[in-house]
Amino acid sequence: MPGLIGKKIGMTRIFDDEGVQIPVTIIEAGPCAVVQVKSEESEGYSAIQLGFGAQKAKRASKAEVGHAAKAGLEAAPRLMREFASDNGEQYEVGQQLTVEVFEAGDRVKVTGRSKGRGFQGVVKRHGFAGRPASHGHSMSRTPGSMGPGTDPSRVIKGKKLPGRMGGTRTTIRNLQVVRVDGERNLIFVKGGVPGARNGYVLISK
Repeated sequence: MPGLIGKKIGMTRIFDDEGVQIPVTIIEAGPCAVVQVKSEESEGYSAIQLGFGAQKAKRASKAEVGHAAKAGLEAAPRLMREFASDNGEQYEVGQQLTVEVFEAGDRVKVTGRSKGRGFQGVVKRHGFAGRPASHGHSMSRTPGSMGPGTDPSRVIKGKKLPGRMGGTRTTIRNLQVVRVDGERNLIFVKGGVPGARNGYVLISK
């Protein structure tokens, strides 16, 4: 089973049969249309291309509209992603995949774009401890020494320094599916997933 494209709705909590609360992230996953099936013979690798949502006609290019029309879709998908699949021949172009492909208890990995934090210092970006805040100095959140002075007399590659934080593709593995709501296309995953609310995520086993 390749996976699904979804949209992060937000976080809440639910209670199990014993009354224990479980923090969950609600993801609106699918329905995703199979836009293209790629094979070793034609493309050199095996995968299926899924589409999620629908673009406004004025925003879609002619190439996107034509590509979607071949799959029998009325509008170009808002987001398309490929999932590697060794058994792509069992899927047909135009087929709809829903959250029913998952069930409670499954372990999944979720990929998304983490929240952008902008330019941050070493204390927030790398977890540096900083220096004591008392006795009046202005060096409490500085990185400190940059490295040896005489030899090699330069900053070593890979040195943890201030810089852009977040906004990167992030994957969290081994998340547990707590509940699946097929009527509303919702999947409840235990814990947090990358990204802000309404951000797109990829879910796969």
